[in-house]
Amino acid sequence: MHRTTLVSALALTAALLTATPASAATSATAGTGWEPAPTAPFDQPAGARCDAPIHSEPIVDEVVRKVLATHPDGSPSEVAYKGDLVIRVTNTATGAFYDADAGGSAIVDYRTDGSQRWHAVGPVLLGVGEHNGNLPRGQHLINGIYTLDIGPDGYRTLHMIHGSTDNVCTHIE
Repeated sequence: MHRTTLVSALALTAALLTATPASAATSATAGTGWEPAPTAPFDQPAGARCDAPIHSEPIVDEVVRKVLATHPDGSPSEVAYKGDLVIRVTNTATGAFYDADAGGSAIVDYRTDGSQRWHAVGPVLLGVGEHNGNLPRGQHLINGIYTLDIGPDGYRTLHMIHGSTDNVCTHIE
């Protein structure tokens, strides 16, 4: 896809996903096709993402999703996500923490081989293991306009169109 086409597609995605405020979507999901998509807390040992062990847990989670298309077996093939999300990333060795605003919007293509392609606008928190992506090991807050490919093996490839990345590990170590 050409850069201009991709930028236009992402701008349209952003407009579509932000047309209804997340608070309105979460309070009135009945009949709209939007449903809650809660983020589970998780732990990572020292060296997996950050040098220190971390615990990540949402402290604000108003994310909703809408299935836009399905595979022949009925499983989702294209899903839109939007809503406020703040994840507290805590260094469990010291108690230092960082609240990451990860409330971006995305349309995610789920492929039958287990891979994914994200068309995203705004901030998303992405964990990357050692040699498991085109970003260094870390817990990255990605913000801007971008696509993200996640291979069937979990390898993460970020294609930044415009924006920034911030390794949250640097804020808590």
